[in-house]
Amino acid sequence: MTTPTDRNRLDEEESPYLRQHADNPVNWQPWDEQALEAAREHDVPIFLSIGYSACHWCHVMEDESFADEEVAAVLNEQFVPIKVDREERPDVDSIYMTVAQLVSGRGGWPLSAWLTPEGKPFYVGTYFPKEPKRGQPGFLDVLDNLVESWETDREAVENRAEQWTDAAKDRLEETPDSVAAPEPPSSEVIETAADAAVRSADRQYGGFGSSGPKFPQMSRLRVLARAYDRTGRGEYLEVLEESLDAMAAGGLYDHVGGGFHRYCVDRDWAVPHFEKMLYDNAEIPRAFLAGYQLTGAERYAEVAEETLAFVARELTHEEGGFFSTLDAQSETPTGEREEGVFYVWTPDEVTEVLADETTAELFCERHDITESGNFEGTNQPNRVQSVPALAEAYGLEEREVETRLETARERLFEVREQRPRPNRDEKVLASWNGLMIATCAEAALVLGEDEYATMAVDALEFVRDRLWNGDDQRLSRRYKDGDVKVDGYLEDYAFLARGALGCYEATGEVDHLEFALELARIIEAEFWDADRGTLYFTPESGESLVTRPQELNDQSTPSATGVAVETLLALDEFADDDDAFDAIASTVLETHANKIETNALEHASLCLAADRLESGALEITVAAEALPEEWRDRFADRFLPDRLFARRPPTEAGLETWLEQLGLEDAPPIWAGREARDGESTLYVCRNRTCSPPVHDVEEALEWLTETADADVDATVEGSTGTVLDDEDSPF
Repeated sequence: MTTPTDRNRLDEEESPYLRQHADNPVNWQPWDEQALEAAREHDVPIFLSIGYSACHWCHVMEDESFADEEVAAVLNEQFVPIKVDREERPDVDSIYMTVAQLVSGRGGWPLSAWLTPEGKPFYVGTYFPKEPKRGQPGFLDVLDNLVESWETDREAVENRAEQWTDAAKDRLEETPDSVAAPEPPSSEVIETAADAAVRSADRQYGGFGSSGPKFPQMSRLRVLARAYDRTGRGEYLEVLEESLDAMAAGGLYDHVGGGFHRYCVDRDWAVPHFEKMLYDNAEIPRAFLAGYQLTGAERYAEVAEETLAFVARELTHEEGGFFSTLDAQSETPTGEREEGVFYVWTPDEVTEVLADETTAELFCERHDITESGNFEGTNQPNRVQSVPALAEAYGLEEREVETRLETARERLFEVREQRPRPNRDEKVLASWNGLMIATCAEAALVLGEDEYATMAVDALEFVRDRLWNGDDQRLSRRYKDGDVKVDGYLEDYAFLARGALGCYEATGEVDHLEFALELARIIEAEFWDADRGTLYFTPESGESLVTRPQELNDQSTPSATGVAVETLLALDEFADDDDAFDAIASTVLETHANKIETNALEHASLCLAADRLESGALEITVAAEALPEEWRDRFADRFLPDRLFARRPPTEAGLETWLEQLGLEDAPPIWAGREARDGESTLYVCRNRTCSPPVHDVEEALEWLTETADADVDATVEGSTGTVLDDEDSPF
């Protein structure tokens, strides 16, 4: 039999994950027409392996199997082996991960799938050891069995492939034949989701679930914050705080260098999987910013600031875009690569670095650095002792303890920087950049720091310059060292549109609003299916796969559909009559109303969108050359989750220039007639088509908000009614 593929082609790819496999003896192919045609021509199955560069078990399977000549011989002779970076091709990943979850009830990476030459799956799994181990089948045995089935029982294999493909279509592509719900979900669905979040909360250790592993659940935290804002129920805020405190005090957080790891392997948040993902370090600070606004607790603002400092330092391209990940592994003194070695410490190492015995003891007690360790005889720092408790135990002033701890952290950071660093995946992804841009823009408004607006705008311009084709009105997904690849998906357009809108709110620069509107119009043209009443994940003009997925659920990133709907609702305030943003958003929510109401927590972003649709935006129109600092500070103090800062020039002449740039004949209502009065910066606040009089004093506007809010909201606006932990109560 002729070998279907004669060489490993991954050296032609820019994805760091694919290039990691370019030296394997397996004749890996990228997912492209050449590889798919080879499978059809030779009538052999495809072995599809999906992972990402920071994936620990992906590295393990490579070392055990893909670098092995015996395994490579079978793969090369009997299959077309295709390697996919899930971060580049989330559409491919979504389809075959869905099959894995439907068939086995579980998923994960590396994802291993065997497909017919037409791309239909007939066997799936995740990590396989080369030889059988602890009840797991060996990879070689799996390959041999599948080769035999393909040759001797082809009909059964193809029947199974048809059944599994149909099941994936039912899960990913289909919409109700008729919409049973006559209207979108009401805003009460927010409380439904929040109640479910409370029921699933771990009230002992924080977060969600009564066993490990513990993942950040940012969409759930956003729901809790919004529900608390709506109702004033203290339990929602308490669960939110418990989760924030657990994530910030435990091993998920890097207490030496800032930033968050992917997840923790245990219930009490002690030991993480050590990879750091851009999307986590975008979405988690948003929750901390909300916590800061709701409680006034400075510790939440500090975590957000430290995380953004980490992103600026370690995940930012010199020209502004954001890189994707830091690997979990780094090099040991013996030259091997192991997970976590960059981050962990022993008591002896801390003492040697700090020299001062008391300071070393303080740091070790504060962060639970012990001889026994919590990770393979070493320690991932966890914050377990409060400053007041340490001050009392050592007979020191609290200020001195804080100074010593910060000095220790700085010194340990300096020494850690000399260690071999984890590899960095320097792909710049449009969608993940959109998440980070939105967070930086929000941080600029909440924390009052212009540097975060600069981070946001620099990244937006980087992505726009390299991934946006203005002539063709198309967004590409990935940039790496000058190479641009993959047509953008719904999440790329939606997340980036939300980020561009945030840049407009933070800076008042109309260029960013113009870009957001352009992206929204492509969402309508390429992803909106009016017949099915839904938004699909892949563009209409894109590659045809075995099914066309939707993304309704929140996962490690928010639902692309949910973000798209909420962003379209916001941008509808600025749209012209030809744009159907509001109608699209409303119809999508109607189409999926039953699914959202039946399982609100899995569809948290769509619940947030439904709440925005019913409640309407809080429009804050600012007619001024620049947002007065006092206004920004006062609005920063308030948690206003549906706030829309509608900046505009102070004069009608200036607004006419904007309208011409945006291609609008008439000013949208959010701007119309709202020029500056009396030669001063002027503020207009509206909710549900009820507006305050134009004012020059921000306190008058805030007072109007309080007076016109419902009684439940009134209580939330004036102050938190939940339990806020003092520093004395919490090691955080």
